[in-house]
This record gives sequence, structure tokens and C-alpha cells, in this order.
Amino acid sequence: MNRSITRVAVVALLLLAAVVVATTYWQTWAVGGLNDRQDNAIQRVAQLTVERGRIIAGDGRTVMATNVAKEVSDQTLYFRAYPTGRLLSNVIGYSTQARSRTGLERSQNDYLTAANAGLGTLADRLSGSTVKGNDLHLTVRPSAQYLAEQALAGRCGSAVALDPHTGRVLVMATSPGFNPNQVEKDFSKIAATKAPCTPPAPLLNRATAGLFTPGSTFKLITMAAALDSGAYGPDSRFQDPGYCIEYGKKVSNYSDQNGPEVFGKVTLTDALVHSINSVFCEIGKELGPKTILSYAKRFGFYSVPPLETPAGERAASGLYNGSTLYQPKSNSDVDPGRFAFGQERLLVTPLQMAMVVGAIGNGGIVMRPHVIDHITSPEGKLLTATRREELGPAIKPETAAKLTEMMEQAVSRGTGGNARIPGVRVAGKTGTGETAVPGVNTTWFVAFAPADNPTVAVAVVLEGQRGTGGATAAPIAKTIMQALLRRTPNS
Repeated sequence: MNRSITRVAVVALLLLAAVVVATTYWQTWAVGGLNDRQDNAIQRVAQLTVERGRIIAGDGRTVMATNVAKEVSDQTLYFRAYPTGRLLSNVIGYSTQARSRTGLERSQNDYLTAANAGLGTLADRLSGSTVKGNDLHLTVRPSAQYLAEQALAGRCGSAVALDPHTGRVLVMATSPGFNPNQVEKDFSKIAATKAPCTPPAPLLNRATAGLFTPGSTFKLITMAAALDSGAYGPDSRFQDPGYCIEYGKKVSNYSDQNGPEVFGKVTLTDALVHSINSVFCEIGKELGPKTILSYAKRFGFYSVPPLETPAGERAASGLYNGSTLYQPKSNSDVDPGRFAFGQERLLVTPLQMAMVVGAIGNGGIVMRPHVIDHITSPEGKLLTATRREELGPAIKPETAAKLTEMMEQAVSRGTGGNARIPGVRVAGKTGTGETAVPGVNTTWFVAFAPADNPTVAVAVVLEGQRGTGGATAAPIAKTIMQALLRRTPNS
């Protein structure tokens, strides 16, 4: 009998201990996780009692996210409204009751709900007063953003413009986009978005998470490695027969003519100006993929670009094996020729390519990109301001100067002619990435201006194009650069 009682007592004690441990876990360590779960209905309703802070564009006037107050069961709830609709929607994201949050609405939720205020917010809640969130002030120029989105309309692609010296994001456009006002009640309209790409993916921020074959824009990385390592100079000479030989097969120059382009005797500068694949193929075989890749990493490849948007809405650029970022272990793991002119398994984001040209225009220094300029309290008090931050040198200043001069010639007498701006020195590079569909390309143009002291660096990509980067993407980049160059700092 005593043995049975002992067993019962032990079982009871074990059960009691389990209850204590479980209760402690859910009330202490796990409570934060429960509060953060996006499907926590109670938490979502509680958030609606907070008057979220506004999101304001870089002109200081254009309100891109605000609130609409509604009385629900004798309680005032605040629902998000987006006065500018689609404008910058893939960066701002949305905050709703049914679908929770994306974009800055998600990553900056603590500031927007004043949760960063700690005990002050708790005191407001206990007193029964409405908690007011803090305002985000962005760096994006609304007028230039509008022009970029208009220029992209009807196509799938993206455009990013940065200040090369500070990393301020001036434009971050994605097409197709979406209207965040439709997320709560008319999401079917967003789901039914039509666009000339499969899938249209209107909720995808193509600027930061879209991965595209860079084509000849990657030649800037190869050129940086060639010049910075001292292996080549702008006047190094080559003989171009119209192709190079890789693994016993011809790799031809890209041409939109009836036959392959043959340039004959050329310099390295000519190779960039006319985007001669065969020359870069030979450079790739000479330098080796690992050398070129090491320079790509200096510009930010293989790292998720730092930005204030959610980490899950940004992607790293580099070599991919399917959907996985691929780290080659030796030079033999990569096709050196095709890699050098931006094919192989290379995939990049528009933000990354804007950072590359921005660094060249900034004397070789890569800047940390940022889309938030500062954050203020509901009373207008400055809470935090984003400071200029260097991520590190990618190339030497003299290398950047040589590259700049060569890129200027690519615009003045080469493939980038459609980006010329009267009275402004533009340094740029075209890109035409071949796809699995013959004749259908991913087209690019990257540039900065004015070349001698740039205030804007831009990257434009278009999916599913029948033309070249110079014909399709360069005019869009020109439009964006002109808009930013002629505007005052706060326009």
C-alpha cells in the first residue's frame, strides 16, 4: 500500500512541476514570441487602438501613410490609409488587421506605435489616453519616384537611385506595384494584377529582393578587378575576332545585328565602351573567377544589403545554384569567361548594382544605403537621425577615377548613348542579360552623374525585353537622373 501511495505522490509532483515549468515558460520567455506572432488576433486588435505615426516623403510635405479613426463598439480604432496609393508602396508596405504588416510598416513598427518609448507608452495606456506613434521621414524624392514609376509602367522591372556620397535612397521603384489601400478589402484586385512577366508578383520589392542576371553591367566589377590589381590598364591592347574560346567552344560577342561584331585591335577602354564580350572573357580566364569574386564581395556581393526594410524583403547578390547562394571552392567551379561578362549563374538586385556604381562615383567607397532620414515624436521632437556611414573601400581612388573616365566614354561614344544629358557628364554602362528564351533579355543601365562630382547613382532593370539595355533601360535612367539633377534637395 505504501509503495502505491509513493507512486501516486511522485506522479502528482511530476505533473505539478510540469505545470509550473509550462506556466513560467509561457508567462516569461515565450510571451515576447506570442506578442510578435503576426497571427495573434488579440495583439493585432490592440495595435489598432494606437494612432500609428505617419510616413512622410523626402520633401517633408507628402504624407504617404496616415490613419483613419473609426468608432467600433464604443472604442476608437485607427486604420491605416495611404494617400499616395501605389507610390513607393513596395518600400512602405502596409499595416492591416487581416494581413498584418510588410515593408517599413513592419520593420519600423516599434517606432510607429511608440513601443520604443517603453514606460511612457505604458503610462499612456494605463491613463486611458490614446497612444500616438512616431513619424518616419524618408529620403525618397516623391516627384522623381513618380516619374520612375511612370517610366516603368507596363513593364516588369525596377529602378533605384542613390546619393553616392551619403547612401540616401532617392528613388526605389518597382513594377508592377500595388495599392496598399486595397490590401484590407480588395486584395483580389492585387492578386489579379496583370503584367508581362510570370508571375507578376506585385507585392515583391524587385529593387531589394528581385534577382536578375546582370549581363554586361557586371563588367564594371571585372574591370575594377583588372585595373585595381594592376593586371591591366585602360590602354591595354587586345585582338578581338568576335569571340573567345571556352572549353573548346566559341563564346561570341553580343550583337543585335545579323552577324557577330568583330572589333579587331582594341584597348581595354574600347572594350568597355563597346561592351566587347570576347575581351572580358579573356580577362576572366586570365584573372580567374576567385579574383573577380573577391572584388564583387568588396562591393557588397554575398551580403544582404543593409536597409531599414525587413530582412526577409532583401536578398544578397552573387552566384546561385538554383535558389541557393553558391560559394565556389575553386576557379574550376565557375565558367570564367561567361562569369566575367555577367552571365554564368550570377544574380543581382537593382539595389546592389546602384551601390556598385555609387561606390565608383564615390572614389571607390561603398556607402550604407538608407531610406529613413530621421524619426520624430508626435510633438515634432527629433528622436533619431540616420548618419552617413561608410561600409568600406571596394577599389582605390585612382581605379575609380579610371573607371569613371571609361564609363563616360561608354555614354559619349558607346552603347550608353541614350543616357546622354546636355550639359551634364554622365558615366554609365549598359547590360543585356541573356535568358533561357532566345531573343528575350533582361536589360540594364547603371550610371552616375555629374561624372566629376556625382549627386545621383542609378540602376534600372527591365525583364522580358526584346531589345538591349542601351535601347530600353538607358532612357529610363536618363529620365530619373534629369529629375533628380534639376530638383532642389527637398523636392
